[in-house]
Amino acid sequence: MQPALDISPPLHRGMENNLDRSAFHKSIPVLAVRIAAQKTGVLLKSDAMRSYVMDMPKIRSVVWDPSSSDDHRLVLLKISEEAALSPEARTLLIDHSAEIVDHTINLDYNYWTADDILQAILPEQLLDGSPTGFSVTGHIAHMNLNKEYLPYKNIIGQIILDKNPAIKTVVNKLDSIDNKFRFFKMELLAGEPNYIVEHHESNCRFIFDFSKVYWNSRLHTEHDRLVQLFKPEDVIADVFAGVGPFAIPAARKGCAVLANDLNPDSVHYLSKNIATNDVADLVHASCEDGREFIRTSVSKVMETSFPPYSGPRISRVKGKRRRREIQALEHRERHPTCTAPCSDTLTQPPRKAVTRFVMNLPDSALDFLDAFQGILSAQDDAERKLCYPAMPMIHCYCFTRELEQDKAELDIKERAENRLGHRIEEDVSFHLVRSVAPNKYMYCISFRLPRDVVFGR
Repeated sequence: MQPALDISPPLHRGMENNLDRSAFHKSIPVLAVRIAAQKTGVLLKSDAMRSYVMDMPKIRSVVWDPSSSDDHRLVLLKISEEAALSPEARTLLIDHSAEIVDHTINLDYNYWTADDILQAILPEQLLDGSPTGFSVTGHIAHMNLNKEYLPYKNIIGQIILDKNPAIKTVVNKLDSIDNKFRFFKMELLAGEPNYIVEHHESNCRFIFDFSKVYWNSRLHTEHDRLVQLFKPEDVIADVFAGVGPFAIPAARKGCAVLANDLNPDSVHYLSKNIATNDVADLVHASCEDGREFIRTSVSKVMETSFPPYSGPRISRVKGKRRRREIQALEHRERHPTCTAPCSDTLTQPPRKAVTRFVMNLPDSALDFLDAFQGILSAQDDAERKLCYPAMPMIHCYCFTRELEQDKAELDIKERAENRLGHRIEEDVSFHLVRSVAPNKYMYCISFRLPRDVVFGR
């Protein structure tokens, strides 16, 4: 058997700024078997010929015979010399009146993958780990190029755009980050300068300006994991809510949510996503400093009194019926002597207590834990204690440079306790989210707030 066919693209290592697609063309001479159309199946299934039939990616093994009538086909072989055929294969071809002919396979730019093209363009010292990986958010491909690939960034972006039809815009994350609102700055590599995306996650629809807010599609699994922990009757205080990757799915589950973010652009799209996903009755958006939001969230929920859980999200028609029932309940609260019938579900008390705080700002969320000191300490202590027979759970994201899990958990716990001013002992758990850089990991620490902290003065 002769060596395997070389279907790699031609090398053009001098190509750097402008992508010349026409330069990627290759003609590969092979042999083919001209055979009657009704006999192609016999040939393809025979043991004698099976190892010779073309099986290269995206190349058809049977094609029309351009030199014959419709009753003949060409079965392409992955050899270029007839001497490579075994005696058994030759006998089979003679028995079926088949003829060996020359054939040329023409490959062009469209045939090869993005990685194939980059392997033909990049310098040899950069071939290992060629940057074809990216995150997809809506129609945007988001790359994170290492500095050695930056001279080739535009041609890399164009190749990614060409090879992924659903992608309309390719961007590269820059090293700089917005200091106040914590979203990454980016540069356009290829495609349309359109950053307003529509992204679908957890059966929810999100619309936002990718260049002005923080979004990481690689956290989809983590968003789902945490929302699965929520109970439908929970009240969630999402301190750094962004455009709603936790808040919207939680509300779709039935949770009531206070969703906050300091970035006004995030809150703008958060509000849009609340309306788009029909959860306006369960999600209240705000634009405040995270520390202030934590300190006032308890009072906000007591004053807001979210309606009791009445099942998962429903159709608009049923939603109108549910809202009428809520109005009936509110009428009963204002007029206790009213004897009008009321739904059993809606006879449950409204939700007045935060049950969980989500703090998804891993770079600095631990620093905000001191804001929980005394949040339930006020003149109406008695009422607040009735609303909080159990303390809220905290789900706080953070980074650590400890590589071993035991040391990482100890590091995170010590830092959290130092900011909280109290030991953390109840319902403590850790979850490794992902590696974000060499020697840097993202974790989520979950724990129940100590009663002494929230009622302390």
